[in-house]
Parts: sequence; structure tokens; C-alpha cells
Amino acid sequence: MDCKHFGSCGSCSLYALDYEAQLTHKVSRVKGLLAPFFVGELEVFSSPDSHYRARAEFRIWHEGNRCDYAMGNIDRNGAVNIEECPKVIESIDKRMWPLLEKINLSSEVLKKKLFAVEFLATTTDECLITMLYHRKLDETWSHEAKLIEKALDCKIMGRSRKQKVILSDEFVTETLHIDDKDFHYIQYESGFTQPNPAVNVKMIEWAIRQAKKIAKGDFLEAYCGLGNFTLPLSRYFDKVLATEISKRSIHAALKNCELNGIDNIVFARLASEEMTEALQGVREFSRLKGIDLKSYDFTTVLVDPPRAGLDEGTIGLISNIENIIYISCNPETLARDLEILTQTHEVAEAAIYDQFPHTGHVESGVFLQKK
Repeated sequence: MDCKHFGSCGSCSLYALDYEAQLTHKVSRVKGLLAPFFVGELEVFSSPDSHYRARAEFRIWHEGNRCDYAMGNIDRNGAVNIEECPKVIESIDKRMWPLLEKINLSSEVLKKKLFAVEFLATTTDECLITMLYHRKLDETWSHEAKLIEKALDCKIMGRSRKQKVILSDEFVTETLHIDDKDFHYIQYESGFTQPNPAVNVKMIEWAIRQAKKIAKGDFLEAYCGLGNFTLPLSRYFDKVLATEISKRSIHAALKNCELNGIDNIVFARLASEEMTEALQGVREFSRLKGIDLKSYDFTTVLVDPPRAGLDEGTIGLISNIENIIYISCNPETLARDLEILTQTHEVAEAAIYDQFPHTGHVESGVFLQKK
């Protein structure tokens, strides 16, 4: 990828290295962290070099009567106006610049006190644009936004303090071809989604390869989100219990289960600590009414925690399950958690997934089996 803003925009911090050098650096870093626990070869899943990001947010910088997109600068002490962003997928790229032009040339209403624009798009050319304001939005705003929505063939929402204006939908529907099958995912504007669809598919298929080695019993998942891993992996288990704390994500997961005709998954709104308490019989939760936890025979668990990694209780719980698939967005906390998990399990497979090219961020995964 080549971008005129390399070296000034803080979004891409590894601009001085070509992509292969970036990947080599990330592999070396993760290998070093996993060395005490894994002696095999890391599988490496690279990203497209450009047009890979399906979710993006840009500040709006006002200068005179003009608006421009802006990002934090490389020194983290200000912002830089941008004229291109080749990392966003094409369904965003083809709309973000006409949107800015229309706002600047023909709409004082849409421009007034606009401070950011968020894009959520799919590989099938759907795009949801959320415009954020420091003022209340009225019918005039809705009228002008609808005209742009039609012109750009997209969905537009407006947000301001305690206000959300939905013109058509507040979601997009992504279709990903995973494991020789199409899976459909409703993705909401305020919910978490994996930002790099191409690498996301590779990541899910890596997890499926591990699941196929087991292909029996029941499956437990923590931090399931909208069902990103849950839906494709459910094909290889009898019953699935998936937990997530976000109401919006659970709502999307239930919709996605219905959309894909999957009937062996139960979603429960629980934090990981609550999941541990429920499964160990420490507490009862009204949210689990009608779910017979004792009927599950978990042979496999998948965890995809936030950067802080797993809490002590969850580590204790999953240490009793035969197979563990651990997806991590922070290799340092993964290595920390493996110090405990490898007391009962051994790492059979490990991989990295480069969801964020041109940055130091890297996702990794390990498959552990009980000793």
C-alpha cells in the first residue's frame, strides 16, 4: 500500500517498512512470546496490502466554510487532514469522498457542527455511514441526509447527544464464504465487528480446522459477540452455549442464528466471570432461566477476550475442558495466560492473523489440548 500521508497520519505507524518486513517483525515478536510454550511453526495469515478495513472512523476538521476528514497525527499531539485512505475497503472508499464533496458543495445543514463520520461496510457493497454532531438533528437534516443516502446507495444515520436518527437501517448484512458455505451476519452500527473481512475468514477457518479434529460433544464460547466464530463452528458440535455481556451483540447473534438457519446454539448474556459462576454452580441467573447447564458435555471451549486477557476464574474453568481454542488480540496477555493454562494443557497449534497491516498490532491464536 502506498499513501501520501505515510509519516504524518498516525493511523499507520509502520509506514517505513514494506509489508513483508512488517510481517516478519510480527512473527518474530509472537514467536518470542510463545517460545516457552510452543516449539512448532507458527501459521501466518497475511492481509491484503490495501483496501482491507471494513470499519473506519474519521474526525471532521472545519476550516472556514470547508470540512475535511482528519486523523490523529503520528506524534499524537494533533490532527492531520487526509485526502486519501487506501486501507478502507472499496465499498467505503467509493462513498467517503463523494459524501465529503456533497457536504461541502451543497449542504450547510449537514455540515453544521459535524465532528466525525463513521463507516461500517461489507464485502458485498453495503455501507452504513454514521454522522456525529454537536447539535440536535431535525427534519431538515433528515431530508438532506436522505437525498445523499439515495445518491450514494448507502444507509445513513445521525447521532448527537441523547439522539439517534435512523433513516433506513442501523445495520449492514455481511456475507462471508467460510468452510465452503456462505454465512450471513447482521452487523449493527454500535456493535463490535472484526475489521478485516479477508483475515477474519482465515481466522475462523483456522479455528474450524481445530474443531474438526474433535468433532464431538458440546462447545462453549465466551466473548461470542455477534456469533462470528459461533455460527461456523456450531456445525461440528452437538450443542453450543455462547456467552457475551453486550445486549446489542446478543441481539445480533440471535438474529444471525435465525438468518443462517442454525438451531443448536443457545446465547446467554453473561460476562465471563458470570459464566464461570453459573457453570460452577456458584450463582443462579434469571437470564439463564430455561437453560439446563447440566445437560452440556463440553469437549471444547473458544475464548476471544479483550486486550486484558482472561480473568483468573475463567482460566480455572476452561482448564477443566479438554480442548481450548484461544484467540487473542494481545500476545503479551496470551503469553501470561499460557503460563497457567500449560500446567494442564499443551499448545498443539499456533498462528498469527495480521488484521491490522502497517501497525504494530497483531492477533494470534493457540489450540491447546489436555495433557
